[in-house]
This record gives sequence, structure tokens and C-alpha cells, in this order.
Amino acid sequence: MKETLKIDGMTCDHCVMHVTNALESVEGVEKAKVSLKKKEALVKFDAPADLDQMALAVAEAGYKVI
Repeated sequence: MKETLKIDGMTCDHCVMHVTNALESVEGVEKAKVSLKKKEALVKFDAPADLDQMALAVAEAGYKVI
């Protein structure tokens, strides 16, 4: 499955790295491609990953899924 998440709070490439690492740490997430310009993340995942888990991981990294 694929999902695009809007991410709030990113300002630099370091932020992109943090969000990417946070999303890819969620069990079931295969790949996260984060765009600073678009302020979004394209996430490829399988069960058991879900959007709530991804949003929580992003929040714990200091950003917000909107």
C-alpha cells in the first residue's frame, strides 16, 4: 500500500532525514520518500503498519502529520 502524508514543521534537509528515519522505523514500512519542497512523505508499507503508527512516529521525532 502507498500513502501520502502532509508533514508540518520541516525546515531543512536534517528535518527530512529525521522524518524519513521515523517513518522507516515503523514496523511494516518498506520505504519513505520525504520531500521538503512539497512538505510531504510518500510511504510504501504493508500490514501491520497503519497511519496512526506513522503519525505517532513523526510526532515523536518533533513534527506533525496534518
